[in-house]
Amino acid sequence: MKTQVAIIGSGPAGLLLGQLLHTQGIDNIILDRVSPGYILERIRAGVIEQGFVDLMKEAGVAERMLREGEVHHEVDIAVHEEYHTINLTELTGGKSVTVYGQTEITHDLMDARNASGQISFYDAKNVTPHDMKSDKPYVTFEKDGEKHRIDCDYIAGCDGSHGVCRPSIPAGVLKEYERVYPFGWLGLLSDTPPVDYELIYVKSDEGFALCSKRSETRSRYYVQVPLDEKVENWSDDRFWEELKRRIPDDAAARLVTGPSIEKSIAPLRSFVVEPMQYGNMFLLGDAAHIVPPTGAKGLNLAASDVNTLYRILVKTYKEGRKDLTARYSEIALRRVWNGVRFSWWMTNMLHHFYRDSIEDKIRDSEISFFLACEHRRRILAEQYVGLPYEEIV
Repeated sequence: MKTQVAIIGSGPAGLLLGQLLHTQGIDNIILDRVSPGYILERIRAGVIEQGFVDLMKEAGVAERMLREGEVHHEVDIAVHEEYHTINLTELTGGKSVTVYGQTEITHDLMDARNASGQISFYDAKNVTPHDMKSDKPYVTFEKDGEKHRIDCDYIAGCDGSHGVCRPSIPAGVLKEYERVYPFGWLGLLSDTPPVDYELIYVKSDEGFALCSKRSETRSRYYVQVPLDEKVENWSDDRFWEELKRRIPDDAAARLVTGPSIEKSIAPLRSFVVEPMQYGNMFLLGDAAHIVPPTGAKGLNLAASDVNTLYRILVKTYKEGRKDLTARYSEIALRRVWNGVRFSWWMTNMLHHFYRDSIEDKIRDSEISFFLACEHRRRILAEQYVGLPYEEIV
């Protein structure tokens, strides 16, 4: 088989890249080691920057998002019972975020992929990229007991933190940067109405909490727990009681509880590899970087990677600008490090690390400083709604 771009991984990044390339007549094949059902079962983030929404529009797959997604113009930060409203739209000159679950984004992109007639291989075994430094890279895999080879111009590694693309790069090429946080987020998803229309970030004496939503009838809540905590130690009742202890009293009084649909603990870490490419193979999303969910940047950084590579490849194929592919990592990393820094900053301000330490007192002072005036709230708002994508020239 031959194609122009072989995309390994069919999460939102791989599917969005494939759909965008298809709109420009650039042929691509998607490979994934798991089934579509498995991908759609994964519970992930749902706060989408305007840049991501615009990319979905450009790909022709935003209709349901625009109809069912909820545009949010504000976000609340509650510090020791006191609410601080960050008016995103006023502070950023009209920008906002959209709440629309990653599962729904994946559904929309899979439906578009199927309708387009483009080739996808799921349940592909032993997927392996080859000759990434050459002008003729290729990918091998097995499907239904048969071996296959795809010759291509470029390989897009969209296969996540445990995929094959990053480990296929020879040792010593990539430099890894990592920060592991001493806590995780215990999350619960329930078919209950959200406690508030806006997202509420909570810093309390008992630790961090987050009240978020997926729709008017489905809610997602989180509480900070020690890194060694086990999810089986948390019954639904225990979770709801702990959440009520942390959120403001008025929110606790409104909270509607119910049985969990899904409950899990996510460890928090910051991770980046440099460079984000090896020859003609490019790393996108979790294959190259991971951020704490505090700043809602994980999925959005994957989208900015897609935007960068997509626009480079369009210029490569349409204008003959083969010089641009070598700049993918340089361009992508500028926005990645901004997102990593913002997520790190939000995580540091809102969580307890070591109670009653000097660092804890400094964090209390810092959040008070940034919430105290409009100018400093604007700094937070501009980063929360997402920095502009860099133009490819």
